[in-house]
Amino acid sequence: MPKPLSSAIGIDLGQHSFKAVKLQRKGSNGQFDLQAFASRIVGGDGSLENADALAHHLKLLLKDLGTSARAYAVAVSSPGSILRIIEQPPTPTRLLRDALRLNGLQLLNQDCRDFVLDCDRIPQAATADGVEGAPPSENFSPEGGGGKQLRYLVGGLPRAMTNQVFEACTKCRLAADRLQLAPIANYNAFESAMRPLFQNGAFMLVDIGHQETRVFAGSRGELVLVRSVEYGGRAFLDAVSNEGAIDREAAVTLVEQGDAGMTETARESLAMLAMELRSSIGFFEGQREQTIGRVHFSGALVNAEMPLQILSDELDMPCDTWDPFASCTVSLPRGKQARFDAERAHLNVACGAALELLQSA
Repeated sequence: MPKPLSSAIGIDLGQHSFKAVKLQRKGSNGQFDLQAFASRIVGGDGSLENADALAHHLKLLLKDLGTSARAYAVAVSSPGSILRIIEQPPTPTRLLRDALRLNGLQLLNQDCRDFVLDCDRIPQAATADGVEGAPPSENFSPEGGGGKQLRYLVGGLPRAMTNQVFEACTKCRLAADRLQLAPIANYNAFESAMRPLFQNGAFMLVDIGHQETRVFAGSRGELVLVRSVEYGGRAFLDAVSNEGAIDREAAVTLVEQGDAGMTETARESLAMLAMELRSSIGFFEGQREQTIGRVHFSGALVNAEMPLQILSDELDMPCDTWDPFASCTVSLPRGKQARFDAERAHLNVACGAALELLQSA
């Protein structure tokens, strides 16, 4: 029987910045220790334009990280990715993958021939005693009858981008053991860090990226809603800088300082996102007859207090960030602790990628 992985590095290839963390297995109780992290601004939308550019930024990121591991997981942010929940009769996932590839137009209302796809069954919400119903047999036969519909999460990345990422990893002499979508890695980190809420209550997770926002909502361990909103940090920066009329760095400083003159502009920009989030909350609560009492945010935009306070006012409920390393110990050199404290909330995707790889080994 092979030994479980002792360490893993998770890499987040974002649209605006790249991040990486190294997690080390700590004993046999399922706990992990953060041993290194790194992040780099890569200049926005051009960072993934070709494998050479991607490899250049990736090499610099790994140099900053300053360590290696037995395994690597890479998470990719892409506005062109697919992330959907579908309902199907109980189907082995290996068969559903083929069906999606061959009949994507019918199952997803989208031609998927140019995508690399994967899927997994969504566990049903835990019962009162905390146990989920038994999954269907992998030997299920449609001829056997039964009309039960199960829910599956489907993810897909454009094949050209998938090839580009693996080519860049090859150029960096990095063997990527796993490639996944950044929103899924973020969700995995949330599950680990916020386990009591994740397993026992209703939750909403909102990740504001550079170009888009991903929304996840669930109940007692079951994912109920996944959606994408075409609003991200770039739209907010365009608004507060008046499309570049004000220096962007100066605008960011004013936002971070809570400048009163900037508040109304920020509120107008965030109103659209708040409207979409209210719609998602209403849909979830109508489906499950449960109440979302708090929204958990991640992303560089909510690093400043002003945007988070505006969203809290607009939604009329508490909005806060969460710590992806809440279930981990931290062993960093003293000189890096201050920077880590400032960036830890933005390492969620890299953390989730490494965690998923270690937990599945």
